[in-house]
Amino acid sequence: MPSNPRNGRPYRRLVAAQKALGLPCARCGGYINPALDPRSPWSFTLDHIVPLSRGGSLLDPGNARSMHRRCNSARGNRTATTAPLRASRRW
Repeated sequence: MPSNPRNGRPYRRLVAAQKALGLPCARCGGYINPALDPRSPWSFTLDHIVPLSRGGSLLDPGNARSMHRRCNSARGNRTATTAPLRASRRW
């Protein structure tokens, strides 16, 4: 069985580096609390600008940005042209 590349050290380093920057959510612009439980809808997740399912790079820092888990799920695998950023927060 092949290993999951998201469990590797390079991916964990990329996530840690993005989290350490303390940037706001790329979709709604809200604060991302790094201390939240990872299952919380407002917790930090790493979003890929070009989705992996559309050929985006997993480990390229230029293809990564910070998002809330809820915002990232709402965006899905759509590209930036079909999923606008800074959408108004309705929740």
